Amino acid sequence: MPLRHATLCSALALAGVSAAVAAPPVVREEVGNRVSENIPAIPPALVEQLNRYQNTRGATFAGWTEGDCMLISTRFAETAQAHRVCQPMGMREQLTFYPEPLAAIEAPPVESKLDGFVFGKDVGGNEFWQLHWFDMKSRGTTLLTDGKARNQSPLFSHDGKRFAWSSTARNGKDTDIWMMDFADKKPRTLVTEGGQWTAMDFSPDGERMLVMKYVSAAESYPGSVDVATGKLEMFPIDGGKASFNGFRFAPDGQSVYFISDEPIDGKAQEFHTLRYHNPATGKFEVLTASTPWDVEDLDIADDGKHLAYTTNEDGIYQLHVLSLPSHKPVKLPALPVGLVVNIGFSPDGKRLAVTMNSATSPSDIYVIDLGSAKLTRWTQSEVGGLDPSKFVAPTLVHYPTFDQVDGDGTGKSRRMIPAFYYRPANVPTGKKLPVVINIHGGPEGQSLPTFNPTAQFLANELGVAMLVPNVRGSSGYGKTYLGLDNADKREDSVKDIGALLDWVGRQPELDAHRVGVYGGSYGGYMVLASLMHYSNRIKAGVDIVGISHFGTFLKNTEVYRQDLRRAEYGDERVPEMAQVFDAISPLNHADRIRSRLFVAQGKNDPRVPYTEAEQIVKAVRGNGQPVWYLLYNDEGHGFRKKSNVDYFSAATMLFWQQNLLGDSR
Repeated sequence: MPLRHATLCSALALAGVSAAVAAPPVVREEVGNRVSENIPAIPPALVEQLNRYQNTRGATFAGWTEGDCMLISTRFAETAQAHRVCQPMGMREQLTFYPEPLAAIEAPPVESKLDGFVFGKDVGGNEFWQLHWFDMKSRGTTLLTDGKARNQSPLFSHDGKRFAWSSTARNGKDTDIWMMDFADKKPRTLVTEGGQWTAMDFSPDGERMLVMKYVSAAESYPGSVDVATGKLEMFPIDGGKASFNGFRFAPDGQSVYFISDEPIDGKAQEFHTLRYHNPATGKFEVLTASTPWDVEDLDIADDGKHLAYTTNEDGIYQLHVLSLPSHKPVKLPALPVGLVVNIGFSPDGKRLAVTMNSATSPSDIYVIDLGSAKLTRWTQSEVGGLDPSKFVAPTLVHYPTFDQVDGDGTGKSRRMIPAFYYRPANVPTGKKLPVVINIHGGPEGQSLPTFNPTAQFLANELGVAMLVPNVRGSSGYGKTYLGLDNADKREDSVKDIGALLDWVGRQPELDAHRVGVYGGSYGGYMVLASLMHYSNRIKAGVDIVGISHFGTFLKNTEVYRQDLRRAEYGDERVPEMAQVFDAISPLNHADRIRSRLFVAQGKNDPRVPYTEAEQIVKAVRGNGQPVWYLLYNDEGHGFRKKSNVDYFSAATMLFWQQNLLGDSR
């Protein structure tokens, strides 16, 4: 039975408020791993109304296996697990049955004759993933890692004899590259230079490995390591600093294909382009020079005859395939408009599996026959019995913000911010729609027009519009845009939300008096900061695992993340930066948050510690403001277990009903 009790809370207000303000009573409920405060009982009618939206699910491609089968990740019960599918629209055979969701799933090359796959799994969302081998014949598992460290990015050599991954096992702080001969499964360190390293690709003969050191979204360093000796050779970077993504050996084992924004002929580049380089001959080629958008991903067929890559064109992903070594485009079938992710060639190189997702359809897997350009659907995921034809597709809008940029020779013009706009259908003439602004995390993330059950429920059931902006600092719009919110420019991205509020006020179909904000992680900070600056214009906000003070966040985040986050946010140990954090952090200005607030958090969050949530809840309540608070003891950075997600979603919809959908002021 739930335990409910009421306690009176009071706290000294922060940021210059001289005396504590009596806060309303706090009603606390503990049910299993869930702790909730001030959250009313969820009406059964709302639970029933949400049920079908909460039972939508998708399928993601994870690799090809023997017998022309594929591994996929999907959820049939509480969490996403590994399944096998052996023909188009065939039965999904569930292989793993853990209460925790699987992370990485990596299949060995089919030619290796290794019948199984590697998967990662943590406990309670703590992100200290352990890698395991799943044997397909015995259905048994073998632990490959130490059981304690954070292990990720599994990678097999092309013959399957060697296996590499990234791990913090050496000292808990640095992410080294480890390797084992898969036959004896004896791990050894390969790269221990300090920082965060990832194995990118083995050479075809398995003797060398391409590696990458990641510093920030704008800075990474590629190199090559001799697998036998551990000798590391870093590659020179034009301009000294650049960002790199994919890095793969060409079929000849000497040349490389890679994705980078490295300067070309001394000229700075805004976007990540696909490039080819042969160090022996000096030949260099930019394969996407005419595409003014980022290249996101690449894969090379095992037979060495084709290369596939995707481009991110204003939030829409386009798939491309090139013949090798000619680099001539291959004709492809028409694909649904949306996202193309998790691409992978079949073992014989004649087909390409892709995961497709759109705003009106959850993720599913399709296979392209490269010879005939035929598209075959392999999975069809459920949409909870809903009518997909009634799903709302967003439109892409651009709104002006506060600063100016150089135009096309005609002078300066207002900077434009992109946003996806989900508008309910069949709105009666003259009716003004409430609005939820959904802000992504990262901060280098990018909101994309993916399938979003929440947006569909808001539009179709509650008649609420959703705006999903990509404020400055978002990826996908060039290097300059990515860096516009760094360090002491952090609040410029908050001003972009203020500009969006201005835009809402100019739209005749939107109700500027009924606006809510919603976001997770860095997006949670943006929610709190928006409420701090615009409480008079925002009725309510939902903060999920958000940062409330950058100084305490950087001090308390897991040690392996501290330097990575300092590269983006600034170093709290520097007095000048500490002053900036004090000035911009919502915790220090909790007295200015006068809108209704709902804070949700995972107790095991290694990225944004739960103390960030606890301190902002206490501070806002200390100013007499009621706050809904939800804490899961078995979750981390966000919620991944279906029952937890379902309750949070229902509580969020109740929060909007009570605090956003009332009459206009």
